[in-house]
Amino acid sequence: MIKVGIIGSTGYAGAEIVRIILNHPEAEIKWYGSRSYIDKKYAEVYGNMFKLVEDICSDDNIAALADEVDVIFTATPQGYLAGVLTEDILKKVKVVDLSADYRIKDVSVYEKWYGIEHKSPQFIEEAVYGLCEINRDKIKDARLVANPGCYTTCSILSMYPLVKEGIIDKNSIIIDAKSGTSGAGRGAKVPNLFCEVNENMKAYGVLTHRHTPEIEEQLSYASGSTKVDDVKIIFTPHLAPMNRGILVTAYANLAKDVDYDTVRAAYDKYYKEEKFIRVLDKDVCPETKWVEGSNFYDVNFKLDERTNRIVVMGALDNIVKGAAGQAVQNMNILFGLPEDMGLNLVPMFP
Repeated sequence: MIKVGIIGSTGYAGAEIVRIILNHPEAEIKWYGSRSYIDKKYAEVYGNMFKLVEDICSDDNIAALADEVDVIFTATPQGYLAGVLTEDILKKVKVVDLSADYRIKDVSVYEKWYGIEHKSPQFIEEAVYGLCEINRDKIKDARLVANPGCYTTCSILSMYPLVKEGIIDKNSIIIDAKSGTSGAGRGAKVPNLFCEVNENMKAYGVLTHRHTPEIEEQLSYASGSTKVDDVKIIFTPHLAPMNRGILVTAYANLAKDVDYDTVRAAYDKYYKEEKFIRVLDKDVCPETKWVEGSNFYDVNFKLDERTNRIVVMGALDNIVKGAAGQAVQNMNILFGLPEDMGLNLVPMFP
């Protein structure tokens, strides 16, 4: 059995890791880390875990935890892991980090967009970007996995085949994304109160959202460039009045004359054999309700001959494929297990 430790186990992403690992046949949780609820029963924090989890929440002493487990998930705010990670820890245990601390290769870009100093830039180069369907060969030998977030996973997977195959003008990409409120975390914030969110839709982080350089970097790699900023996008996120879900609608100019079958072949080339990526039938638009509670990502596209553009739509559950599910998928790859182990979650409806 893989011994698992979770730091940040009482946040939404951490709690989802708990839910998934409890049903994983080859993994068991040894440590429920939570700075906010030290010495409190986990089931008192999340009542759905009553009689399922009897453990007490521990502190976030990652150095001590590294001696007790095989893998640590850090579902923590930006800056936490970068401030405590050491070579000694990485010699003992594999780490899957759900923050952005090691996703961006240029430390100056990270510090600019996140507004904090990076405390351990020496580990950035070796960290593997944990987008499983694209980087699984690199992930399997990693010590440190930078688990992508929900907006980035949905955006990158939506555009990856088009950029990879040179079908679109890579600098014409516009990404319009909607997220459920759980994406903002469990902390109490006035903008996330029911009366603020219900019956409302709003854009935020316009032209300044910190996931922008991460999406640009990964799509730059897809284009074949060694420059992390070879692709420039416009990314606009919106907060939607729902608990879970990401819906991306992306637009780009076509770089060549293509028809439906050509573009469909590009998506099938990269995704046909992928368990968790579902390229939908022609003219079927992805919807968040059909992926909720699952590790699936649904995608489809429409060609607009009138404007010579393509519209791509993608949907996923921001807490599962956009966070915890992908983290467990990364764990499975790291330990040579079937990639879907513990993740065969049928989407919930209603």
